[in-house]
Order: sequence, then C-alpha cells, then structure tokens
Amino acid sequence: MSRIGRMPIPLPNGVEISLDESRITVKGPKGTLSRELHPDMSIRIEDGTLHVERPSDSRDHRALHGLTRSLVANMVTGVTDGFTRALEINGVGYRAASRGGDVEFALGYSHPVVFSAPEGITLSVEGTNRVVVAGVDNQLVGQVAANIRKLRPPEPYKGKGIKYEGERIRRKAGKAAK
Repeated sequence: MSRIGRMPIPLPNGVEISLDESRITVKGPKGTLSRELHPDMSIRIEDGTLHVERPSDSRDHRALHGLTRSLVANMVTGVTDGFTRALEINGVGYRAASRGGDVEFALGYSHPVVFSAPEGITLSVEGTNRVVVAGVDNQLVGQVAANIRKLRPPEPYKGKGIKYEGERIRRKAGKAAK
C-alpha cells in the first residue's frame, strides 16, 4: 500500500471540490485550479477529508496512487496558501527592477532582459538582487522560476548568475590553482 497515496487530504474551510468523471476542480480563497486525473483513480469525500483510491495493486496503479494524491494535495494547498519560489541574483552589476507587471534584468548582456509573467503568476522584486515568484499552481511557479534562472544560470568559477534561494553552487578552482 502506498504510504503517500493512502494519507487523507484535509479540506480547510472555504475550499470547494467538484468532481466530473476524471476531472477535479478545487476552488479556494486564492483562486481555482482544475486538473484531469487518470480515469482509474477514484476520489471520495467524507467528513471534510478527501481520499484517493486505486482499483488494484498493479505496479502502474501503485505509482498513480501516490502521484494523484500529491497532485490533489498541492491543488488544495495552492488555493488556500499559494506557493512561492525565491531567486537570488549574484554578480557585479547584476540586478532586477520591476517594470509594471514585468521584471527587467541587467545580467551582463549588452541589453536589458525583460521577463513577462504568465497569467496566474506574480513577480515581485525585493531590493535589487531578489525576485519572488508566487502563484497558486505549484508546477507553474516552479517552471517560471526555472525559466528566470535559465536567463543567466550560475557559473562555477565566480558564482555569478541567478540561483534559487538556498541553492549551493559547486565552485571550481580555475586554471590558476594548477
């Protein structure tokens, strides 16, 4: 039995769940999320908790059981609390500035790089070297943060670039240490 899959998902106050065959829609104070789930997985709601069940103990169903439970739990967390991902900018002259709904980066290129947030994502700049990506969809927040990091990934010699907050960059000695 999947340890993750059999854990019940508590439903906080203000969260509404609607099920249409294999589509689940979660409404909460921060927004609405909808996702198509695998048709073999079944979801039942009882006593303010949500349970994900699988039809058999086959390898595929065991894998889908935990995945489905995690996806639904992330949807519930997203519409109640939301998700955030912070990025740090390191390097001389590297900075970020907010321009309306967009963020303008100076990353050592000959031109500024303007990044527009997709719908459902808010970008905020704290100081000049910290960008926070926030939204209700965990997958979208992570993808936008990865796209921003891809603008100038951290390099291993001086550590300059955009990195996730708390990420450790493995440093190299360079040719002077030969």
